[in-house]
Amino acid sequence: MRFANLAVRRHASLLLAAILLPTLAAGTPHLGRSAVTVITGTITTRAGQPVAGALVTATIVSASSGADGRYTLRVARAADGGQDERVTLSVRRIGFERRDVPVVLRGDTVRVDVQLTPQGPMLDQVVTTAAPAIGESRAVAGRARSIAPGTVVSGVVVRTPRSLDRRSLPHPVLPDSSNTEAYERIQENEFRSPSVAPLSTFSVDVDRASYANVRRFLSQGSLPPRDAVRIEELVNYFPYDDPAPAVGEAPLRITTELAPAPWNPRHDLLRIALRARDVDMRRAPPSNLVFLIDVSGSMFGPGRLPLVKQSLALLVNELREEDRVAIVVYAGRAGLVLPPTSGSDKQRILAALDGLEAGGSTAGGAGIRLAYDVARQNYMRQGNNRVILCTDGDFNVGQSSDAELVRLIEDRRRDGAYLTILGFGMGNYKDAKMEKLAGAGNGNYAYIDDLLEARKMLVQEMGGTLLTVAKDVKLQVEFDPSNVQAYRLLGYEDRLLRDEDFANDAKDAGDVGAGHTVTALYEIVRADRPLDVTLPPVPPLRYQRVLPRQVHGDELLHVAMRYKMPDGERSALVTHPVRVPHTERAPSESMRFASAVAEFGMLLRGSTQAGSLAWSDVITLARGARGADREGYRADFIRLAETASDLSRHIAANDEYRPR
Repeated sequence: MRFANLAVRRHASLLLAAILLPTLAAGTPHLGRSAVTVITGTITTRAGQPVAGALVTATIVSASSGADGRYTLRVARAADGGQDERVTLSVRRIGFERRDVPVVLRGDTVRVDVQLTPQGPMLDQVVTTAAPAIGESRAVAGRARSIAPGTVVSGVVVRTPRSLDRRSLPHPVLPDSSNTEAYERIQENEFRSPSVAPLSTFSVDVDRASYANVRRFLSQGSLPPRDAVRIEELVNYFPYDDPAPAVGEAPLRITTELAPAPWNPRHDLLRIALRARDVDMRRAPPSNLVFLIDVSGSMFGPGRLPLVKQSLALLVNELREEDRVAIVVYAGRAGLVLPPTSGSDKQRILAALDGLEAGGSTAGGAGIRLAYDVARQNYMRQGNNRVILCTDGDFNVGQSSDAELVRLIEDRRRDGAYLTILGFGMGNYKDAKMEKLAGAGNGNYAYIDDLLEARKMLVQEMGGTLLTVAKDVKLQVEFDPSNVQAYRLLGYEDRLLRDEDFANDAKDAGDVGAGHTVTALYEIVRADRPLDVTLPPVPPLRYQRVLPRQVHGDELLHVAMRYKMPDGERSALVTHPVRVPHTERAPSESMRFASAVAEFGMLLRGSTQAGSLAWSDVITLARGARGADREGYRADFIRLAETASDLSRHIAANDEYRPR
């Protein structure tokens, strides 16, 4: 954060000193005496039906409601305080409006029952941006929720017409100049000919940041930047019902499925799924974790440092005695707030988190070096060593350029620690930087927009986020030109590798955590179908020859995967041929839902390959593939698509929003 005058600079420096110096001197934060009040109750609908899986939070502790809607929270309070203490109990569940309830901590137990209201579509507030809206396949908008008219949210002005006619619709405005969010430009993959490019090679990607970030934009009522939409991360956000590796097999299992592409039935859609081995985290190797927390001024306010503290508290509650946690913070400089501490000493860890405040500039490079030093000094040879960086990515002191930070992390990853990056905040969010850093650090990257997302990443998918079972995972698909005349990879544009890098064990690639599922989608035009796509012009090749069909038989393509064990340096190879199907089979639920999410991304990006694809196609396909959906993730996706559909239809119907 840039400060306007010296007085503000001095205030920030003093604030940071107040945070760091007492801790650095004493080694640990001061822990006063405390008592505990238990908050308990039931979460129900207004009709009295229990709501399972609701996230209930007070200060930095949280719990989930059970199948009967019941929950229990233990909240610390000052033992010697003569007055009653007050906290806010927040209750959130996908599909319901958030409820905040004031609670007085009085005595040993307080009962608080909460009723939730289902969340329905709202069209009484509309937001548009300067981006063009061209029919349903190009126009996307979100829903504004309780935003004051005239305010600027993510670069757009919010207005509040209640009748959606030409006179009341808001006019596009220029982006807010104070918005400095940064995204890497994405050039959509084109169709290619196997006769010219028979190989398609890329690094797998288990990041899910794009989906939560897109949800943030739509929930605030604005169109996400096209380059914020990474189709592979949208698709991989959701769990799929793919078979796990059997005992004794490789840590990743390949499954493939071929079906007509929903947006063009003349084409095939190939789904390549990798399913990682599951690990019971209660019996997993011990963890050596270093929380690296950005406490600079840009992390001040809702959705930033307070959410960081609440999110990490969820993880702390899952730790075991054999796990160790250290806390490093950085602002104008870096400091050790908490030395390595047993996961059984939760009160001490939570107190250290609770004492953090934001203020100062952002020396991210210094923080990264100190965090890796702490991880190396406490390295567990047979354990899980990981740095967890929580930041908005807005580094501005010391090493701060993308290239400098990438080189720093590439050098420090040799220490043996993996990297997880959790992104927070908005307005100055540096998505491009954090994606690069996670890739350089043998790590993964997620965006945390609320506590439900934190719970998904750090509790429900704890193994996938924190425990790597295979590293440097690469895929290479070879297409048979006698059976395939064109193909394109959906997404993974910034994960493409040179074909010769597939067998090069020195080339870094993606890492896959326990229980993760990874999906890659290819759109294919078979050789016996009309060629209705444009291929890049290439002059006829003089020496290339297509082998006779009988050599390959009915193979369409061949999938090869290379991976290393977490502590290995040499890769292993797994192969999987895909043949021309002799009978048509109905696509699986996983295939249909993954296709719907890919369509969602194509529309958000304004894909040139979307054709006549409409929002109604996305919604219908997703509804039919919702399945059991125990956590409500797919229902949440359907609501996002419905909101975009409703608003894009109204905006596209008005000529004034079409580009001139």
